[in-house]
This record gives sequence, structure tokens and C-alpha cells, in this order.
Amino acid sequence: MDRRVILAIAVAALGYFVDLFDLVLFSILRVPSLKAIGVTDPDQITAIGKRLLDLQLLGMLLGGIAFGMLGDRFGRLKTLFGSILLYSVANILNAFVTEVWQYEILRFVAGFGLAGELGAGITLVAELLPTAKRGIGTTIVAVVGLCGAVAAGVAGKYLAWNHCYLLGGVMGLALLALRVGVSESGLYEKARVDAGGTRGGERSIGDSKPTIRRGNPLQLLWPPRRAWRFALVILSGMPIWFVGGVMFVFAPELGRAMKLEEPIEPARVIFWAYVGVVLGDVASGVISQTIRSRKKTIIAFLVALSASIVLFFEVAPKGAWYFYAMMCLVGAATGYWAIFITTASEQFGTNLRATAATSAPNFVRAMAVPITSVWLWMKGTADAPGLDPLKATVWLGTICVVIGVLAAFQLDETFDRDLDFYEH
Repeated sequence: MDRRVILAIAVAALGYFVDLFDLVLFSILRVPSLKAIGVTDPDQITAIGKRLLDLQLLGMLLGGIAFGMLGDRFGRLKTLFGSILLYSVANILNAFVTEVWQYEILRFVAGFGLAGELGAGITLVAELLPTAKRGIGTTIVAVVGLCGAVAAGVAGKYLAWNHCYLLGGVMGLALLALRVGVSESGLYEKARVDAGGTRGGERSIGDSKPTIRRGNPLQLLWPPRRAWRFALVILSGMPIWFVGGVMFVFAPELGRAMKLEEPIEPARVIFWAYVGVVLGDVASGVISQTIRSRKKTIIAFLVALSASIVLFFEVAPKGAWYFYAMMCLVGAATGYWAIFITTASEQFGTNLRATAATSAPNFVRAMAVPITSVWLWMKGTADAPGLDPLKATVWLGTICVVIGVLAAFQLDETFDRDLDFYEH
């Protein structure tokens, strides 16, 4: 394999490692960090934690659109390193918050920065690798990156909350040293030349060839068939963030609802859940390459996710370690994330690929905002109780998985697709 391709895979993988390390830190540090700045009431910790998570996800949604557009207009590499710089600085500043409003601003900024790394990295790797090896490269990026979440689980258990944020930020800044020697995607350079290299990414009016617009997010909304294609991609990945937004983040609340004697520790949940996710991503990459199908792999994992959620609620109430083991199993069933991102990048032409591949996963992540809101509404509060939290989780999870399966069935198969094409 070409040295420049290996270096690109390494940078994208390590960037995603730091990305995931920083992204899941809040799930681990939600309770201790809020207590440290003076929030002690359990209901307030849940409510403020939900608001902080929503702001982080809103930042990711807006950042996904912005960085995706920049990736198609100014290059995959500039977007990749700009994203790393922004979220690294924001996470260093997170270590020094003393008020909730400061925390809110910085989680939004960190989310905005975190939005750009994965899509830009996956797009770069997918465009540099030949068709037959594309899935292998993107799986390596995802597996190494997901180990960052496992590392966050370890750090959250042994380090103070503010030291965890410092560590994540410093790792990101250190990664910027690798930017020298990484090559830009040849397909992006070709698209830039074909578009005339203009600032807005469009060919001049006098050119007889079709106009090639680069990085225009409105193209994802029109014509309707393209918008539908984008919606199907998002919905097929949405069940992953039902699990990430509800089952991982609110695991302590689920443990209490199960009346477990030993309190559920967020750091252990994240550690074991993402051990499962890493194993699942390896498996999904191998399966996808073996059966030569992204679509069938996604559907198979969604079916496995449905079964694992049912099994979780049967086995987890037996004890804390059963709880962690089942979280690992559920995490493994969400391990089609790498294949999902690869599919998102393969569904769209070079002039819109970074926009789609960067915004799609962040739209999926942002789905956690309405999903967690519905979950909190379904289970109610101490003053206005609703469904049992366990029943609320089962019902909402079932709905999300069914929607995901229906969307995945309608996706185009892209395993053998040549990525040298444009959206007009």
C-alpha cells in the first residue's frame, strides 16, 4: 500500500481516537463534573446533563453541515485538522469551568469541532483507496477511533474529571504535528479542477460543461430523490444513537430502575460498551468485505441489535456485572458505525461527498436530542411519573430499530461503486 495512503489512514484513525475520547467523556463525567461546580440534586443533574448533551449534539449538527461544506470546498485535509484544533482547545477549556453557563458554551463549541473529524477522515481514506479495499481502510479508522472511547472509560475511572478534559485536548493538539506529509484526496483535486477552481466551487458561466457545485448543503435537500437518499442514510444509523444517547448515558438511572444493589458506574459502562462496539466494528468490516455488501451488513446488525436489547432487559437485572456484560453485547450490535459512515460517503458524488459523510453521522448523533427527550417524557418525573423507565426504553428502542431496518432495506448497495462521479 502507498505510504501516503497509510499515513492518511493513521492520521484519520488517530484523529477519530481523540474525537471519540472527547465525545464520550461527558457521558462519563456528567455526574462528577456537575457536582464539582455545585449541582447536587439528582433531578437537576439529570436535567442539566440532558441540556448539556443537547447543546453538544446541536453543536455537532451545525458543525457537521459547516465542516462538510468546507471539506468539499477547501479540501478534506484542511477540514480534518481544523476540526481537531477546535475541539482540542474547547476541551482544554472545559477543564476550567466553574459555572453551568460556561459548561454549556464549551460543550456546544466542542461539539461543533468534533463534528468535522470523522466525515473528513472517512472521505479522505475512501477516496484514496481502491474500491476493493475501501471497507478495510474505513474499518481500521473506526476500530482505532473507537478504542478512544475505551481509553476514555479507563481515564474516567482513574483521573479527576478536569484532568480527563485536559488529557483529551492535549492529545488532539499533539496530533496536529502529523499533518505534515499527508496528501489530499486525488478525487477532490480533480473535482476542484473540473469545477474551475473558483471560490464558490462552481464552473464559470461561459463553460459549456455542466456546472459542478462543491459543498452546497442545499443539494442534499433537492431534488427530492437525493433528499430521500440522505434521509435513508440518517435513519439507518439512528438506532445507534438511541443506544448511545439513552442506554449508555442514562445507564445509572436504568440500574436504579432495575433495583441493583451496586450502583452502576458510568466509566465502567462506557468501557465495556465500547469494548463491544470495537468488536462489532471489526466484525461488521469483515462481514461487509466477505459478503461484499454494505446494505446486508447494516440490516444484519440491526436485527442483532433488536435481539440484544431484549436480552439486556432479561439478564442485566441479575447484577451489576451482568449489566456491564449486556452493555458490551448491545454495544457490539451497534458496531456497524464504520460501515454506516462508509455507506454515507459512497452514496454521493465527489462534489458533495464530504458534506454528506460529515453531516450524516452528526444528524444521526443529533437524533439523540429528540430521542432522549421522548424517553424522559415517557418515563416522567417523581412528581408526574409515566412509564417504568425500563418499559420506556424497550418501547422506544423497538420503534427506533424498526425505523432503521425499513430505511436500510431501501438503501442502494454501494460496495462496488466507483466514487469518481459528481452530483448535478
